[in-house]
Amino acid sequence: MTPLGMLFGSSVRMLRPAAQVLRGCVAEKNFSCSPAVKKVYHVDSNADFEEKVVNSSAPVIVNFHADWCDPCKILSPKLEEIVRAQDDVDLAVVDVDKNPELVHTFEVKAVPAIIAIRNGFVVDKFIGLADADTIETLMDKLVNRNNN
Repeated sequence: MTPLGMLFGSSVRMLRPAAQVLRGCVAEKNFSCSPAVKKVYHVDSNADFEEKVVNSSAPVIVNFHADWCDPCKILSPKLEEIVRAQDDVDLAVVDVDKNPELVHTFEVKAVPAIIAIRNGFVVDKFIGLADADTIETLMDKLVNRNNN
């Protein structure tokens, strides 16, 4: 997270209301004023999935997981950490027990199952625990990095 002093200069006396900050940044033009995007979100239904993932302008990593799954408990925090460090990728978390239709649609046979989606299309996927290199490779494919 960026310290407030870096955003507003070293003379931060108190937090200003959000509306004032947004008005000020338009006038000052010395930092990005784009609204904070929720990079990690939970999918609660098919309609929710369509809205947040299929229709997303950002590429999305979909994490099919279950609360009872021990490998999921290891992979999910890793994915969240990596996605939060990226500017251009979101993470959608789908609980397989609460979303059986999505599990069927994406033919999820085991968890964790990770699917990379860009512009409504599956770009890549993997099942099970993965190391950082595998996740980074997936991210590179998802955002078209290293493609000449």
